[in-house]
Amino acid sequence: MKDKIVEKIAKSIEIFVNSIKLKSIQFIISFSFILITILAMLFVGIAIYNKVSILSEQNAIINTRQIIDQVNTNLDYYMRSMIEISDYLDNIIYYDNDIQNDKLREQMNVIVSSRKDIVTLAIFSDNGDLILSVPSNKIKSSANIKQQDWFTTPLREMGNLYFSSPHVQNIFEGQHKWVVSLSRKVIINRNGKRIPGVLLVDMNFSVIDQICTKVAFGKKGYIYIIDSKGNIVYHPQLPLINVGLKRENIKEVQEHVFGKFFDKVNGERRLITIETVNFCRWRIVGIAYMDEISTIKKDMSLYILWVLLIGILFFISISAFISAKISRPIKQLEKSMMLVEKGQFDVNIDVKGEAEVAQLSRTFNIMVSRIKQLMNQIVEEQESKRISELNALQAQINPHFLYNTLDSVVWMAENGKSDDVISMVTALARLFRISISKGKNIISVSEEIEHARNYLVIQSIRYRNKFEYEFDVQEEALKYKTLKLVLQPIIENAIYHGIEYMVDKGKIKISVSVTNGKLLFEVRDNGVGIEEEVLNNLLSYESSKKKGSGVGVKNVHERIRLYFGKEYGLKIESELDVGTNVQIWLPLIEEEKLEAKQNEIQR
Repeated sequence: MKDKIVEKIAKSIEIFVNSIKLKSIQFIISFSFILITILAMLFVGIAIYNKVSILSEQNAIINTRQIIDQVNTNLDYYMRSMIEISDYLDNIIYYDNDIQNDKLREQMNVIVSSRKDIVTLAIFSDNGDLILSVPSNKIKSSANIKQQDWFTTPLREMGNLYFSSPHVQNIFEGQHKWVVSLSRKVIINRNGKRIPGVLLVDMNFSVIDQICTKVAFGKKGYIYIIDSKGNIVYHPQLPLINVGLKRENIKEVQEHVFGKFFDKVNGERRLITIETVNFCRWRIVGIAYMDEISTIKKDMSLYILWVLLIGILFFISISAFISAKISRPIKQLEKSMMLVEKGQFDVNIDVKGEAEVAQLSRTFNIMVSRIKQLMNQIVEEQESKRISELNALQAQINPHFLYNTLDSVVWMAENGKSDDVISMVTALARLFRISISKGKNIISVSEEIEHARNYLVIQSIRYRNKFEYEFDVQEEALKYKTLKLVLQPIIENAIYHGIEYMVDKGKIKISVSVTNGKLLFEVRDNGVGIEEEVLNNLLSYESSKKKGSGVGVKNVHERIRLYFGKEYGLKIESELDVGTNVQIWLPLIEEEKLEAKQNEIQR
């Protein structure tokens, strides 16, 4: 079953392929136009796709850089504001005569109350003793201030600022907030002495978290921040980092102050963009996944593909229309040529289309017209030749008949039958006078009847009254014309092949009438009849090849059809031992029509 289905499908495909005329003009035009269009559209589509891909990647890099710069600006602004606060307090502390006065505390209270992002402001002596803090908190007994990085680092150099990593501030009792500490070395007037100390500003980490949380690159991209030592300051997936389920390429990031590079994690290609915050030397790292950037490329490739498909379908339709318009006149010309090849010369092409096709159509029409003219000329020449041949045959009958008649005259003269000689010679003279008819081929019906009567007179004398004859002529038929010598060969055939070998006396009846709008001669005899096989071929071409088997009858039939067409001619009915009836059908020819016909023959 499966094989039959496959076979049917293969056969259908073969029929479809065979139905396509691969060498036709329409196919070549359509195929060439479509091929050029597809190649052009593919070239343009690929060029646009590559350009869009490059631009989308460049735009993604630029956008990532701009976002990172914006985050850097926000962080820089925030850090700067904290530094300015520390500068302000450092200036007050430096010029204050006594660190313990209420003026400094009021200033610190104002700052903490106005900046909700500041958790604690505190001043420590170089021994780690808390001198002043806002809010007023006590140091935990377990806290060791001198081991804190934010305390020891600023004391090493005057004016050195220190930003810590995010951590839980647990040196004060009752505080466990997640903070980033800013510390700096200050000079304190205490008990009349100027001693070094440390100013601590604890910033709420939630501010930095808010700045970074809102930043994203696509669905998977993000940013994270590391400090100068590579410690993670911020990461949206910090819990996964802490438990080791996610890792970042921090070592390579630390090699860059700013810039970008690509890496590959878990088979995914990533764009890494780096920027450094000025005051704290933190590095802001942007992670953008290239497959999300490629999504734009995929959307663009799909869009270009649809445009190509629609464009190709559109151009296929246009090319089919144009090729059909160009090839239609040529196809019409081809069909006309096939008709001419089959012999139909009544073809005339409507001259339309492009100049070349119109000129070709005009030339074709002229050529067909010329061929038709030549063919008609050939046919007319053949007809004239045939008529000449028939006239020559007709001319051959008379000497043969003349010889037999004269021989009969001599025989009768020798036997003293002068009356018969006179009758025969008179009839012979009249017969030849009508036969000649001044060279005319068309004579009156009465002349044709007289010619037949004279012939019968001669033959009846020759055959010693072996047969009798009679004429039945309709009066109306006498006013028409007829082709000359159409009765005599039929009568001759009736005598020679129908009556001559009869034991009984023969009888020939010649009748002339106007029947069904035609002129009808009938020659009926009671002879031996004609065999069916001979009768069927009597008027055919083969019969004319056999001597003495109705050549005269055949010639009469051919002459009539040549002159007047195939609807006229002889019709023979015969029955063995009963007789034969020959009908000669002719058109009704009047004097005016006769002249027109003779002029046509002469042309």
